[in-house]
Amino acid sequence: MTAATEHFDVLIVGAGISGLSAAWHFQHEMPGTRFVALEREASFGGTWLTHKFPGIRSDSDLYTFGFHFKPWVGPPIATAAEIQSYLGEMIAENDLAPHIRYNHSIESASWSSETATWTVTAKLASGETKVFSANFLYMAQGYYKHHKGYWPNWDGMDRFKGPILHTEEWDENTDYAGKNVIVIGSGATTATIVPEMAKTAKKVTIVQRSPTYFFPAPNVDETADMLRALDIDESWVHEIVRRKKNFDQHETVRRCAEEPEAVKAELLGAVQALLPEGVDMKHFTPSYRPWRQRLAFVPEGDMFTAIREGKAGIATGEIETFTETGLQLKSGETVDGDMVVAATGFDLCILGDIAFSIDGKPLTLGDTVTYRGMMFTGVPNLVWVFGYFRASWTLRADMVAQFTCRMLKHMQAKGMASVTPQLRPEDADMPLLSWIDPEDFNPSYIQRSIHLLPKRGPKRDWQHTQDYWREKDEFPLIDLDGAEFRYATTKTAAIAAE
Repeated sequence: MTAATEHFDVLIVGAGISGLSAAWHFQHEMPGTRFVALEREASFGGTWLTHKFPGIRSDSDLYTFGFHFKPWVGPPIATAAEIQSYLGEMIAENDLAPHIRYNHSIESASWSSETATWTVTAKLASGETKVFSANFLYMAQGYYKHHKGYWPNWDGMDRFKGPILHTEEWDENTDYAGKNVIVIGSGATTATIVPEMAKTAKKVTIVQRSPTYFFPAPNVDETADMLRALDIDESWVHEIVRRKKNFDQHETVRRCAEEPEAVKAELLGAVQALLPEGVDMKHFTPSYRPWRQRLAFVPEGDMFTAIREGKAGIATGEIETFTETGLQLKSGETVDGDMVVAATGFDLCILGDIAFSIDGKPLTLGDTVTYRGMMFTGVPNLVWVFGYFRASWTLRADMVAQFTCRMLKHMQAKGMASVTPQLRPEDADMPLLSWIDPEDFNPSYIQRSIHLLPKRGPKRDWQHTQDYWREKDEFPLIDLDGAEFRYATTKTAAIAAE
């Protein structure tokens, strides 16, 4: 180890909501742990820092998307600025700032079984390279490529006379006031940007290949308001509302699987009630059952208000080509506009796009099997945070951080330097499947990158189940001495254990 190398017990990759959750847990559950969070951006917040498009807000309620240890006191659906303020308060209240290094873009991470450490290289904004070593890596870098959107291969884009922008690459100086704007896409981003742009644009027209399920509702929580009226302490309000929202969400997920037609009718009925009479519901009726793709929450139904008031419109169909003045659909319908905004999503960022190696051999994550969606066979001393689709991301981030603290304490008690997930003898012949079942959840960004993700097995131990309501009870009961964990003190000990 050179003098220039800094060593930590745990190195956290990222200072978004997952990385900050981990930092809090290491500080409070493992006092004395030497940890650092390396963040690529110039500040904390992840998504809530890098997303700049108009109207940016959460699509999960902050009672569950917020931390379990810090009460949320605002409206359930929050703006990016409100979330950033909440995160900043948490950092200050817990004195986490000294543990965070900004403008550190990690380029490589290599594991040595000889020393049972990770060596991490990071490039600073200045161009300088720094080297860190750590006993354990905690991957909290998020799941998509920031600052770079997914661009479908549309014909004729060079013919269009106006600007073409992407929500993931948004320039805050963009002026759309008084203009006819075409927004391509559907889902949460479209539901966010359309009502905000419609406030000053001449008109916003949504062009979607296929519809998304929307859930319009007031941006209030009656239970929270009632408890506050009774002068209940905010920590109790937070916990009670959090439990109620998780219960209600579980019921929604159950009903989507068991009685999809009834849920579909309820969702479409709620949307139709907010639309002008005579609107063709084909624009709002997906071909799949509810929750096979993410259900987009629309606070106050604001997107539908814009449509009802004539400030927004919608066209459904595949794009044939761009024209000088807009788009031509394969149906023959044309949509004209002064500018085009692509709200077409993103590509996955697999382990931060970092070059990983294990004892000199490059890591191919797609060749591994996931252990409960957070560790990988053959990869020592590494935990990965990938949240839930049908429940708030932070619920899983907090749970994974708690598991990691328990695992590290267990390793300390056993005098072990490394832990590596491995298939048990009874798992040897199990079929290996794609990371997530496309019949259960199939958004395009997952399907485009499914080959890069780890495999899963038919048993819950070897899956990212998306089932918070069972995992919250299962995680604390994980047997850390189970055969799925191989511990070692040195490379020699690891070989002897095989």
